[in-house]
Amino acid sequence: MSELTVGAKAPAFSAPDQSGKTVSLADFKGKTVVLYFYPKDDTPGCTVEACSFRDEHAAFKKKGAVILGVSPDPAKSHVKFIEKFSLPFPLLSDADHKIALAYNVWVEKSMYGRKYMGMERSTFVIGPNGKLKDIYRKVKPAEHTTEVLTGL
Repeated sequence: MSELTVGAKAPAFSAPDQSGKTVSLADFKGKTVVLYFYPKDDTPGCTVEACSFRDEHAAFKKKGAVILGVSPDPAKSHVKFIEKFSLPFPLLSDADHKIALAYNVWVEKSMYGRKYMGMERSTFVIGPNGKLKDIYRKVKPAEHTTEVLTGL
């Protein structure tokens, strides 16, 4: 799989959101899409990141950007996460890792010496023309939202 670069066409995708509705990149043609990948619902770093996007949601909207979160968790888990933290944007379920693989964020990780496959915390900003405008890899949840918003 080749590495994605700024200016390249964003890989197309479609996946169910928390309500089971299929969401596709094509649904947002002409809009800026902030596509952020996170490992797991309701875990410390992922909660910090999601709540940060929630807190800045109005600012993203003002700049014409749509936020979409993606993790391997099932829709049922997304519903709980959204309700618990009042998240105002869709969370997509990438159980088969197709979107993560297309964006090269399904990677080998290591914890306590054990290697496993998992989601790399990354964000892709897709311009209204469907091309990658910005790519953020291995992001820090606390300051990441400000970084993305500044780049819009």
